[in-house]
Amino acid sequence: MAYYHQQVERKWQQFWADHSTFAAPTTTEHGYYCLGMFPYPSGAGLHIGHPKGYVATDIVSRMKRAQGFDVLQPMGWDSFGLPAENYAIKTGVHPRDTTNQAIERFRTQLQQLGLSYDWQREISTSDPSYYKWTQWLFLQLYERGLAYKKEAAVNWCPLDQTVLANEQVVDGKCERCGTQTVQRQLAQWFLKITNYADELLDDLDGLDWPEPIKAMQRNWIGRSEGATITFSLKENEQTIEVFTTRPDTLYGVTYLVLAPEHPLVPSLWTDQTQGQVQSYIQQATAKTELDRQIQTQQKTGVFTGSYAIHPLTGQDLPIWIADYVLATYGTGAVMAVPAHDQRDWDFAHAHQLPIKRVIDGGTDEEVFIGEGLLVNSGEWNGISSTDTVAITESITKLGVGVSTRQYRLRDWLVSRQRYWGPPIPIIYCDACGTQPVPVADLPVLLPDDVDFRPTGESPLARSQSFQQVACPKCGGNARRESDTLDTFVDSSWYFLRYTDPANPDTFAAADHLRSWLPVDMYVGGAEHAVLHLLYARFITKALDDQLRLGFREPFRSLRNQGLIMGEDGRKMSKSL
Repeated sequence: MAYYHQQVERKWQQFWADHSTFAAPTTTEHGYYCLGMFPYPSGAGLHIGHPKGYVATDIVSRMKRAQGFDVLQPMGWDSFGLPAENYAIKTGVHPRDTTNQAIERFRTQLQQLGLSYDWQREISTSDPSYYKWTQWLFLQLYERGLAYKKEAAVNWCPLDQTVLANEQVVDGKCERCGTQTVQRQLAQWFLKITNYADELLDDLDGLDWPEPIKAMQRNWIGRSEGATITFSLKENEQTIEVFTTRPDTLYGVTYLVLAPEHPLVPSLWTDQTQGQVQSYIQQATAKTELDRQIQTQQKTGVFTGSYAIHPLTGQDLPIWIADYVLATYGTGAVMAVPAHDQRDWDFAHAHQLPIKRVIDGGTDEEVFIGEGLLVNSGEWNGISSTDTVAITESITKLGVGVSTRQYRLRDWLVSRQRYWGPPIPIIYCDACGTQPVPVADLPVLLPDDVDFRPTGESPLARSQSFQQVACPKCGGNARRESDTLDTFVDSSWYFLRYTDPANPDTFAAADHLRSWLPVDMYVGGAEHAVLHLLYARFITKALDDQLRLGFREPFRSLRNQGLIMGEDGRKMSKSL
């Protein structure tokens, strides 16, 4: 029998639209929230990877409806971002126009697939009615001290002319365009995700998520237990603090290594070493953090000319600087134990530095990183290297160190020097200083009188209509913050807005949130493990602290739909 698909499918798609067949109730006692990660609407339309996940969530949604559940399955658009802005630079067409055209195409294609979405809840992150609440969210974080601005070394993409968060740099390159990133010193806005590091780590255990995703988040947060050891300088009364996860190897320390950016470095060089040290610093700070962490790279460094004193033996320890030590991890200083650490072993051999074995195992001709009994370690001789509690207690009693916990996670850098994103709702007044935009004045709208061409500063800085503003405190002349927010801020809370998408008075009413959240089933790409998923968890916890949402985790169950690969082994993506 012939199947006239165009007539049949068009008929039922129109029926579903006319009768709101898949509309979810406002609130429910028996609900199921099934969500696929919303797409970025590119001009090319859907690729086959989109329905791979969306068909899966639709199967689950239809099954749950058949089981008697009220099902919320919404769809929307992650519509801010660089691709639309870069296309505007190339063609002169405003990104708002190209984005809206792309949304129309995506919506039509998804409806033609017959997916059972509640289209009455459709959202778009570039709509002022949405980004008003993204700005409101930023202000909530700012008022609680969770949003702050500081000057820092940041990852800069020369092609996109904007800053990138650490999570958006892959193998030293821009995650979006593949350009090699460089380091710049800029004043930027950060969100204090580190305040939630322990909870973000510990709460993973209770989630029905794929283990590889949880492992990636655990590794990214990178909690380490250890001790902070204090080394006095030989030349003056200053001290250097070092965090180590191996306090058992303290007797094996033969030199110290500082990050080139360590604040003590200028006081450590001598007249004889100053030129070499400054030259090395200039070379090192031009590299990205990821480049500096590559284990196989040559271990370069330079001697400062100064010495520290070993806190237990009184031995002189030469102080070096090297680019493999990062100012942003631990204290920016390393106690080198070359006999029992591969990186220190390589550095010691490269620079003819002494090596002292303090764990009974291996030989003097090779590094030994295993466990064993301590030797050449004074009163610790015969103690197992794994008895860190006893060793840390001994260090504390001797007054040379304290038990410490450290993290790999860094605060989330959210400033972007581009146009197509939510303006950061901050005003600068010469008289009153930094002032938040009053909530009543939101949204801070993107201006239209903007030259999109990137110059290294936000295009908003060149908009007179945008910059000229009255101080909300004194009424005097002031200027707006010209950076926009990272688009991952938009997507860190969109699943909340779906529960009450048309509400003009709040980001979502409390009874709507309690009725539907957390999301029961979330489906999306594994590549978002330490970007969107980590950020969404942080924002949910921060909002619950502020507003008592009633839940701490946004997604009960997570599934990854996998990838569709091309014949050349590359994954299907919008760019390909």
